[in-house]
Amino acid sequence: MKRGSTFLLKIAVFFIGMPALALCVLGIPWLANHPVNPVYAGLLYPILIILFVTLVPFFVALYYAFRLLIYIDKNNAFSNNSVLALKKIKFCATIITALYVVILPFVFLVAEKDDAPGLILMGMVPIFASMVIAVFAAVLQMLLKEAIEIKSENDLII
Repeated sequence: MKRGSTFLLKIAVFFIGMPALALCVLGIPWLANHPVNPVYAGLLYPILIILFVTLVPFFVALYYAFRLLIYIDKNNAFSNNSVLALKKIKFCATIITALYVVILPFVFLVAEKDDAPGLILMGMVPIFASMVIAVFAAVLQMLLKEAIEIKSENDLII
């Protein structure tokens, strides 16, 4: 593959990480110190803590996505390193799903106090998004494993 053909994807991975980093450094600490309504502060803090913890697997997944793009650039897309990167992305997406499932009862309590049922749906969006990413990574991982096996069988025949 032509070197640099994944340049746009690498830039996209970088720009996906920047708002998350800004949220981590600026947004979450500011919201913890200035809750919109002090009545919700008791429910807000567990949500913010789990959001902060969620950023760790998010950045790990972005790192492995970047590594996967590097493997593709170096014509090592069909390697065990790529399978391992997809496995780690799948694992990180599963962790993010589990963490957001833990947040959901707190979001439900905030929605009940504020009488905002749409907040529950907004709390479920990251769960479904990370589940889709986990399933997609699992499918790609299986396909890549099969392609590597077929390639190794063909190499043995020749």
